[in-house]
Amino acid sequence: MIAIRSLAFNALFYVNTTILAILGLPTLLMKRGAVLELSRIWARSSLWLLDKVCGTRVEFRGVENLPKGACVIAAKHQSALETFALTTQMNDFTFVLKRELLAIPMFGWYLKGAEQIAIDRARRGQALADLTRQVTQAIAEGRQVFIFPEGTRTAAGAAPSYKSGVAHLCAATGAICVPVALNSGLFWPRRGMLRRPGRVIIEFLPPIPADPDKQRFMRLLESRIETATARLIAAALTADPTLEAALARQPDPAAG
Repeated sequence: MIAIRSLAFNALFYVNTTILAILGLPTLLMKRGAVLELSRIWARSSLWLLDKVCGTRVEFRGVENLPKGACVIAAKHQSALETFALTTQMNDFTFVLKRELLAIPMFGWYLKGAEQIAIDRARRGQALADLTRQVTQAIAEGRQVFIFPEGTRTAAGAAPSYKSGVAHLCAATGAICVPVALNSGLFWPRRGMLRRPGRVIIEFLPPIPADPDKQRFMRLLESRIETATARLIAAALTADPTLEAALARQPDPAAG
């Protein structure tokens, strides 16, 4: 039954995405806010479909920790779900993403129209300078900048690997950082098409001020996100032990 519902949701998700992308083309001729509003409509409708078809509901906690103005939001990244679910809580957001995404037909047009921050990772040393410049501008405009500190999706339960870029950005701009913990990977795996029923929790944690000591900042950020994420995963597993099948398989220290 889960497989059938997942198949139905995935089909409806792409149909919904395609219809909104076509109907929303006029927003590309408007200001950034029109494209952002279209993205929120897409996100809300996708979450509605996920709930009604798969029985997977997303709950946001700690929204009182979100400032009204500019900030950097550093989120745990376990699935594609949070990339659109998080946008429903923001009024003027921008994601840090790889430049290659701008080349995707239609999708890339919307990323440009929404003025998202794209970086060319192949440029290495120059990439950080370009990123800092763009984030500084976004913060000055009062926007919320999303960044995934691990740089890529990691399966629920997998060992974390945080990059220090977020510490540099906060120190350079003086922006506060709002950590985000979640358990989405249990319900929407990093790979695969299954969408498991249950309650996905996305939790905004207390903000962390910018700190010139980047190592200290990263230790605090990783500790807060990983501790809260472990708590959310444990609570989900207690409510539904079958979700354990979605956890990353850890190597056996006794093996080999």
